[in-house]
Amino acid sequence: MSEDVITGPDGVTRCAWAGGADGDTAMSAYHDAVWGTPTVDPTALFEALTLGVFEVGMSWKVVFGKREGLRRAFRDFDAAAVAKMTARDVDRLVGDASIIRSRAKIQATLDNARALVSASPTLGELVRTYTKQRHRPPRTLADVPTSTPDSEAFALVLKGQGYRFVGPTSVYAFMQNVGAVNDHVKGCFRAAGAG
Repeated sequence: MSEDVITGPDGVTRCAWAGGADGDTAMSAYHDAVWGTPTVDPTALFEALTLGVFEVGMSWKVVFGKREGLRRAFRDFDAAAVAKMTARDVDRLVGDASIIRSRAKIQATLDNARALVSASPTLGELVRTYTKQRHRPPRTLADVPTSTPDSEAFALVLKGQGYRFVGPTSVYAFMQNVGAVNDHVKGCFRAAGAG
């Protein structure tokens, strides 16, 4: 078996980044039910986009560890509610130790919520446009790109709609998260063609 997959204590073989062997059941559950699962649900899209904003320059594990704090801070990822937040809310959140306290990323999240509720085509429609079906999974994690021509094009569209912190790499991570691409590696039970 490849080092890019791991069999957890539950007997399930999944992508090695998802934990399992180290007992990180929250990360495993996220991998199993969310990451790579196709969705155009606005709340799920806003959550994935927000996690991607906070991941810029940081590790996924750190951001994932702050997920519940981010959920509370950003009103359960209700974009319409976040779009109404103010500079006073940004000041308050900069002092909130349950989240990553980057003023720029907090402000970008508010700006992204405003874009999400007003932009056309919608983020869900754009996700459908950029969704790719893969018939064979990547053989290894090294085969998984960090960006693609599609993520570059998608990032340009998002920037044109007013989204922030949406470069080709963060947009590709967003695409992975919302199932626009399936980058579960060969041997993972969620890999393309598995099961």
